[in-house]
Amino acid sequence: MAADAPAPTRTETDSLGSMEIPAEAYWGIHTARAEANFPITKRPISVYPDLIRALAMVKQASARANKEIGVLDAERADLIDHAAQRVIDGEFHDQFIVGVIQGGAGTSTNMNANEVITNIALEMAGRQKGDYAYLSPIDHTNRSQSTNDVYPTAIKIGLSLTLRSLLDELDLLRKSFLSKSEEFHDVLKVGRTQLQDAVPMTLGQEFHGFATTLGEDHSRLTENAWLLYEINMGATAIGTGITTHPDYAAAVLKHLREITGLDLVTATDLVESTSDTGSFMSFSSSLKRNAIKLSKICNDLRLLSSGPQAGLGEINLPAKQAGSSIMPGKVNPVIPEVVNQVAFAVAGADLTVTMAVEGGQLQLNAFEPVIAHSIFQSITWMRQAMWTLRVNCVDGITANRDRLGAMVGASVGVVTALTPFIGYAAAAALAKTALLTNRNVADLVVEAGLMTREEVTKQISPARLSGLETVTAAIPVIAAEDLPQN
Repeated sequence: MAADAPAPTRTETDSLGSMEIPAEAYWGIHTARAEANFPITKRPISVYPDLIRALAMVKQASARANKEIGVLDAERADLIDHAAQRVIDGEFHDQFIVGVIQGGAGTSTNMNANEVITNIALEMAGRQKGDYAYLSPIDHTNRSQSTNDVYPTAIKIGLSLTLRSLLDELDLLRKSFLSKSEEFHDVLKVGRTQLQDAVPMTLGQEFHGFATTLGEDHSRLTENAWLLYEINMGATAIGTGITTHPDYAAAVLKHLREITGLDLVTATDLVESTSDTGSFMSFSSSLKRNAIKLSKICNDLRLLSSGPQAGLGEINLPAKQAGSSIMPGKVNPVIPEVVNQVAFAVAGADLTVTMAVEGGQLQLNAFEPVIAHSIFQSITWMRQAMWTLRVNCVDGITANRDRLGAMVGASVGVVTALTPFIGYAAAAALAKTALLTNRNVADLVVEAGLMTREEVTKQISPARLSGLETVTAAIPVIAAEDLPQN
């Protein structure tokens, strides 16, 4: 049986020599070397589509700026522009194959973009891929640019685009908790501090607190998004602007603002901006804050649903899958658990970002690839975690109203609501009696003649117990020894 004919190739050459590149590939020799050198994660940069779109946006803005200031002819500039637009629209993302973790401060990613966009443009012009004499990845597509301004700018734009979807999902999750707070507004329960019984509240108040804390995180993330809007296009290698036209930085900023819709600004000190990655650290920290607070909420959901017979059992989480291969009928809180694990990963990624930021030296930080990967992964995982928490858990939570009512009725914490009327000493004595005899506090208060049944019932109504309605009268101080003795 005859062997299959080898796939056709084209020859490309760089300063290190020549390589055979698959004829159908839009990437070229620089990308091929990176693919061979960095087989680390087995995850290409295309796993982050917004990063690919952002790279194309930078190339498109640069082509338009270079055409405007006269350093690139209109024919080539327009070809690059149109090719970049196709990538922005979602085409050719499978051609961005270099690994997310790579040496070289992002040069491989920049060259992957240069080569793909160039070969798309060549094909559109009716020329062969690899015809770099006519249109070069470096001399034309990368004109007026360096990896050291393209790459961090693309990361910032890509993160800004990705953040929009995260914020949308975060707001939907907030609204889901808010809806549950309204559903549970009249459900009394025992509040707890340090895992010990405290005073009554409503389940609605508890869920409203979850919604509020997520709303605060939405605000913090929105505020920190502005950190990503300062870019260093025009800096080229180290911030001095070598190889660029004096008008390029302003022109490329104008076009980038139009293309992205973001309020981007050029850094006032391009040398500082090229070497500084502090904005990524601050932004990553805000993601960690959101992740940790979300994890705390999931801890609470797991506690509140624990049991269901021998735990708190106050709420029911939707049953999503069998929980054990040995215990029939067991159902685990798998959705909150997976969100917890995402939060752990985000916290670890934030430490990675912190160390990478610290590792920068002199005029450049070589570790931006792991910074980018860590933050993009955190946003992506957080968005998906929020989605599954909302759809597969929060929207379906129900309250065990009878159990909650019984727990409140038996809780000595109820007596706290009566202290303005019977005094602290009397309340403490009655609480002790209730604990020792396992009797209802309200019954003991009435039997002691301190309040009528109607007065007690009024003061321990859901509205009063939860603090939604507060009425405090003058306190007739009653000493513990003056209480009727059993």
